[in-house]
Amino acid sequence: MPSTTLSRRRFLKAAGLTVAGITLAGTGLGVAATRTPIIETPELMLGKEAPMKNRILVTYATRAGSTAEIAATIGESLRARGVAVDVKPVKEKPDLAGYTSVVMGSAIRMGSWLPEAVEFLKANQTALSALPVSLFTVHMLNTGADDASRAARQAYLKAVRPLLPGAEAVYFEGRMDFARLSLLDRTIAKLVKSVEADHRDWAAIRSWTPAALA
Repeated sequence: MPSTTLSRRRFLKAAGLTVAGITLAGTGLGVAATRTPIIETPELMLGKEAPMKNRILVTYATRAGSTAEIAATIGESLRARGVAVDVKPVKEKPDLAGYTSVVMGSAIRMGSWLPEAVEFLKANQTALSALPVSLFTVHMLNTGADDASRAARQAYLKAVRPLLPGAEAVYFEGRMDFARLSLLDRTIAKLVKSVEADHRDWAAIRSWTPAALA
């Protein structure tokens, strides 16, 4: 599959132009333009019989559901390998007390992790710094093996790295479904030439073993 490399600067410029275009056009869309269709955010307890002290947390921030589905699959694959797992959305602000390690993931919007994921990291930095943490990022652009793509992927974590400098980070390609996006996000996606596609590599996702659990 061809790789499209898009720098954060170019993405933000494109997004800014889109917002300005909607505003100047006087469409009157207002809040409706940013309203996202209702997306399921699963919360799972896998291995209920295991005591809390032997459990890990998989928590995630999703915008269109793709990251939620990946998080659930990670939890199920870890449970199949004998690990007791709780899968919870970041928006529920899960309590970290008692977990032995954390796996955390986020979708990418405008070249960065979602704001609620970054805010969760900031609010729980002390607790997370004392735990083994693995990060996964779900994205559609900058998927190649070339230096430019790798640098662009690493830039997705610009707001995250200062908070968890030593955490393992992996990247999974996601799904683009315009029906799951707000009008504004759909417009931005089309402006940067995104196409509807599902590039999630389920075999790679299921086989991934977070470094904290290896």
